[in-house]
Amino acid sequence: MPGLLGKLLTPLTSRSTLLRWIYLVLGGALLTPYFIAGTAVAELLRGEIPPLPLPEGWTLGALATFFALGTLVLTTFIPALGVLETTAVRTLLGVQVTDLAGGHRQGIRWRVAAWLIIHLITGFLVSLLTLIIPVFVVGAFTLPFSRYTTLFIAQAFPVTGGPDKWWAPLAAIGVTLVAVYLVAAIGWLLARLAGFFLGPTPAERLAELERKAEQLAQRNRLARELHDSVGHALSVVTIQAAAAGRVLDTDRDFARAALGAIEEAARSALADLDHVLGILREESRGTAPQPTLADLDGLLRTTRLAGVEITAELGADLDRVPKAVSREAYRIVQEGLTNAMRHAGKVPVTLRLAVRADHLELEMTNPLGERPAGRGQGGGRGLRGIGERVTVLRGQLTAGECEGGWRVAATLPMRAATS
Repeated sequence: MPGLLGKLLTPLTSRSTLLRWIYLVLGGALLTPYFIAGTAVAELLRGEIPPLPLPEGWTLGALATFFALGTLVLTTFIPALGVLETTAVRTLLGVQVTDLAGGHRQGIRWRVAAWLIIHLITGFLVSLLTLIIPVFVVGAFTLPFSRYTTLFIAQAFPVTGGPDKWWAPLAAIGVTLVAVYLVAAIGWLLARLAGFFLGPTPAERLAELERKAEQLAQRNRLARELHDSVGHALSVVTIQAAAAGRVLDTDRDFARAALGAIEEAARSALADLDHVLGILREESRGTAPQPTLADLDGLLRTTRLAGVEITAELGADLDRVPKAVSREAYRIVQEGLTNAMRHAGKVPVTLRLAVRADHLELEMTNPLGERPAGRGQGGGRGLRGIGERVTVLRGQLTAGECEGGWRVAATLPMRAATS
């Protein structure tokens, strides 16, 4: 019972009731200039219209209403009014709707116009109620105490004051409560309808979903680029720096070669980082070409300098692999080498690339080796990134332990790829 009572009293104590009341009164305030303009136009044209068998006042009111609504329909297509309505709906009705600065789009312009007309007309009626209720309440509370007070419930039923009118204050309280609940119900209904009238069309929802999917794919692609390029460079730098530190005093030639490998890996990582940041900043340099299989020799040389023995079986015709496939294949090889160094240490790696009629075959194998210190600290993003690259190209991936070693094999179709 207390829960039901609380729900019944919510409209009387809720802040949303007050905000929605203000929203409706704002609609009435916006409609007032239209009626003033309509009345002025009706007065000007009054003498040109043939006499009608209707009271003069009714004719003027009909003309004023006609011109006011006509002007309202025309002005609902003004973008500034849509912006004002957007702000009011979000702030006062508490409904998150699409920005109406572009709200006069072809798909919803008539719905926006209909919504504005509904808002202004209901707001005008609530504004009248807001003006009448206080006068009625004051008259009702003074009615029992003065016989000179007259409360006009309707033009035809005037009620004169006196001690026997004790019921008038109770009636005023009841009418006020009914008015509050009525306004709360109208505000609630408008809040529910706002999404239909002001929300995006199905085509716009689909376009928004496609845009978000494209942004997510772009973020994932940039994450893969950073993970593969920078991760590989840092792995090489870590191994080479440790090796150079151990032999710095005994084998200066090796230390010098290790420092050169560190420099080359860091320079490559900076170039990749600059490319990714350029895309994020939407700069022209963000479109710089990415490494492909044509740059594979440099990657293998840097990795060998880190102490990893690599046996590469590179098939012919790698240059005819489409650029999109070539870029992804390069990154897959790069990530495979990084994973081998990170998780197995300086173990020999066998790389095989073969171009077939309609696909590229890629296979990398290495012994599991001894578990290096720090293994298992990664987040597993490398293999997941390889899987995403293969999926983008609609290829197939196999990765896992095989005969005491680790094997990564990918088949990348070339016919569906573009540059």
